[in-house]
Amino acid sequence: RKVRGFVSLFVVGCFVSFFSVANHLVAALRSALYCRLRYAVMNTSTLNNARARRSFRFSSRAFLVVLLALVGCFKNSIMVKADLSTHKYGMNERVELFVNKVGPYANPQETYGYYSLPWCHPEDGHKTNVKKSMSIGETLEGHALRSSGFHIFFGVSTPKAEVICTQILQKKEVEQFSKAVKERYFYQMYFDDLPVWGMVGEPKKNSASGQTSEYIFTKRRLSVGHNNGRIVEVNMTSDGLEPVEVGHQLSFSLTVTWTQTTKSFHNRFERYLDNEFFEHQIHWFSIFNSFMMVIFLCGLVALILIRALKRDYQKYERVEEVDLEGSASNIPEDTGWKQVHGDVFRPPHYLMVFSSLLGTGSQLVVIAVGLILFAIAGPVHGDVYEERGEIITAGITCYTLSSVVSGYASGKYYRQFFTTPRAESASRWQATMGLTIFLLPASVACVLTVLNALALYYGTVNAVPFLVILKVFSIWCFVSIPLSVVGTLLGRNAARKNSFPCRVNSIPRQVPNPPWHGNPVYLVPLSGILPFGSIFIELYFIFTSYWNYKFYYVYGFMLLVFAILAVVTMCVAIVAVYSLLQAENYHWQWTAFGCGASSGFYVFLYSLYYFYAKTRMTGLLQTCFYFGYMGLQSAALGALGGVFGFG
Repeated sequence: RKVRGFVSLFVVGCFVSFFSVANHLVAALRSALYCRLRYAVMNTSTLNNARARRSFRFSSRAFLVVLLALVGCFKNSIMVKADLSTHKYGMNERVELFVNKVGPYANPQETYGYYSLPWCHPEDGHKTNVKKSMSIGETLEGHALRSSGFHIFFGVSTPKAEVICTQILQKKEVEQFSKAVKERYFYQMYFDDLPVWGMVGEPKKNSASGQTSEYIFTKRRLSVGHNNGRIVEVNMTSDGLEPVEVGHQLSFSLTVTWTQTTKSFHNRFERYLDNEFFEHQIHWFSIFNSFMMVIFLCGLVALILIRALKRDYQKYERVEEVDLEGSASNIPEDTGWKQVHGDVFRPPHYLMVFSSLLGTGSQLVVIAVGLILFAIAGPVHGDVYEERGEIITAGITCYTLSSVVSGYASGKYYRQFFTTPRAESASRWQATMGLTIFLLPASVACVLTVLNALALYYGTVNAVPFLVILKVFSIWCFVSIPLSVVGTLLGRNAARKNSFPCRVNSIPRQVPNPPWHGNPVYLVPLSGILPFGSIFIELYFIFTSYWNYKFYYVYGFMLLVFAILAVVTMCVAIVAVYSLLQAENYHWQWTAFGCGASSGFYVFLYSLYYFYAKTRMTGLLQTCFYFGYMGLQSAALGALGGVFGFG
């Protein structure tokens, strides 16, 4: 019965995981096909009349259309209209305006559902309480799209403001709107997948009494630019300030203006990109400065490896010559790194933990490189800033598939210290594999559980639904864990072919008291300064894009900075380990890992400075989200930096 129950649970989990993964793969295929199709048929004027459609032959374009239809039939559970997917509309065809969220402008994570504020609902029969179907990435990104219920038709302008609804403010509604205006609430909507923002209201100071009163915007103007049946530009302006007072009647209206434009549909998202900010001269100068740092450090390492080691070899050769001539009584004792050549390959303290950290860091390196390359390849599959939640979905996919890397790195490193069958029988490789599997997801789950509980308590849209948690858990259980086990077995098999270049002494050598420049207490924190200095300018741009509503798109810069970080960390770790071995300390593994990981500590310190100097975040919820996310990101950067330092 236990076996049958386990098999049943495994089959159900595999089915859920397969459905979730297939859902994302079909979505990616569908997006790629539409991307190829729109380039092929966008400017084809023969599609604008019925006669040309009847004569449209079965060519490569027709094949794409047929394949696309099959994919759409397979993925009918998404319940999305064809025009919303293709972004192609006909005259007088209804275009849906989705409302998303509202919240304080200073607190990006403190966002609530749009109708959490007591807006009056359109009285036209549309269900404004029906949510739009969203992917896992969209949900985890904190979106809560639902139909607005507004009547908007393609190409049909409203000559005057259309009153959507009216309401008489009650005491509770006045309190909610007043709080929203005081805390500078903004709202976000999506029109044909293009985001639009607006402020709820603004306070005004009475010059006579000196008191400040709250006013709310009641008139909205939507300006839409279209080209060849596609929406290429959306602007929203707010007007009509009305006082927020008990018993005051508010009449909300919407004006829609359609304008023909020559702007390209493929470049419609470029207006959201802040080119002046991300492509500023300081950004280029920081890259050049980091590049010069790499050249300097490479030269320093070359100097150490060529001059210092050459001098050491010459000294040891003179000692050996004197030994051969028979005057061994005058031979000085070996000093420096040669004294510990028989101890440097001893297993580090807490070998199981170190192997797990090494495997987790290796997986994070693969995830980081995979996400950056995926973002750089945006012109092929669609830029990541255009699709909601795409970068999170790609991150989940990269983590799942890279689990084999974590198991391989951890299993291979742990296995090489147990070369004989007797030693292998006393090893704890199963526990090491389990720790590697649980280390990263358990750490992330602990932090996100607390943040999710806070989000549920405050009622924000960042609260993750149980069904999404179940999907992610199923993917981890039935895809990530098996891949990690397979990677561990492959790593253990690969480690059997490796052996240390020299024999390890049976008795450990006593470590003398080191000088300050050979003490890990000083080496580890000092080694993180240069790697952090090579990336802190880029960190400013990344933090600003994430916490200040900007779209980050210069992933080429990010890849270059990531490569610079890897080279600088390796160079610094080489110098630090050489200083450690010169002090006759053979416990170099944790020191090398710590030299690379210490940059994550400086990143967290920089996040403290950024929080107090560059943001205006307030409240327990936003503070916990900020430092929870920054703590996870700093720890992840420390783990992958430790891999650079050790490897």
